Parts: sequence; structure tokens; C-alpha cells
Amino acid sequence: MGTKQVPKEIVNRKAKFEYAFIQTYEAGLGLTGTEVKALRQGLANLNDAYCIFDRGILIVKNMFISEYEHGTIYNHDARRDRVLLLHKSELRKLERRVTEKGFTIVPYRLYFNERGFAKLEIALAQGKKAYDKRETIKERDSKRDLDRIKKIKL
Repeated sequence: MGTKQVPKEIVNRKAKFEYAFIQTYEAGLGLTGTEVKALRQGLANLNDAYCIFDRGILIVKNMFISEYEHGTIYNHDARRDRVLLLHKSELRKLERRVTEKGFTIVPYRLYFNERGFAKLEIALAQGKKAYDKRETIKERDSKRDLDRIKKIKL
């Protein structure tokens, strides 16, 4: 039997810097077969992706999943809109919060769960101000310096 591929994790690192996460959700994705195969190879990018509501359905737009190299003419479009699968109560709650000023839904992490399903971790987020971003940079630099000092002492 063949060896099972190690699931890849694709993270939008810029999202944590640009937004303050308020609450995170695990959403399923409506994907085609070639999209799943490309995801298993790690051929995806979340940098430009964003989520919107369209008639009560949560959609992730502009998420890049590269075309599957062994695909036929039925290969998927790399930047097509994909449906996110959540419980109705979660969708209603998110839609209510997004209509408030300053809140948005950010796709943060794409991974395969233990059952082998592709999941997208989305976050209800609020944009950071410039001074918040500077504070984040300061915290990251000080943590890096502390880690460096600890490593030298050991």
C-alpha cells in the first residue's frame, strides 16, 4: 500500500499583523476533486483572500489554489469563489457581527483535519490601527531578543 501524504498547513501570516482576532471558527470548504489534490500538495495561497456574505451564504473570494498538474480539461479555476460550510447559527452570528462597523471575516489557516477533510480557519476580526501594528512589532522583537539571550546562556 502507498504511504499517506503528510497534510500541509497554509497560513496567512499577514492576517495576524493586520487584524486583531476576536473569535475564530473552523469552516468546511466546498471543493472539487482537483482542488483537494492540489491542496494536499500545498499549492495554495491565502494572502489576497477575503470572505463575504452573498444571500446568507459565506463565500471565500480570491483564494488561490493552483491548478492540479495531472488534471484534465476538467481542472478547476485557480481563483474561483468557494463556499464555506458552517452551522446556520454560526452563519447568522457572523453575518450580524460583520454588519457592525469595523468587523470583517479573515481566512487565516487552511489545513486537513484528522479525518482528511480540508478545513479553513476563519476569524472574526477588527482592523488594527498603525500604533497597534507598531506595538506588535515591538513585542515580536523583544521576544526574539529574549529567546536569543536564553539560547546563549544555555
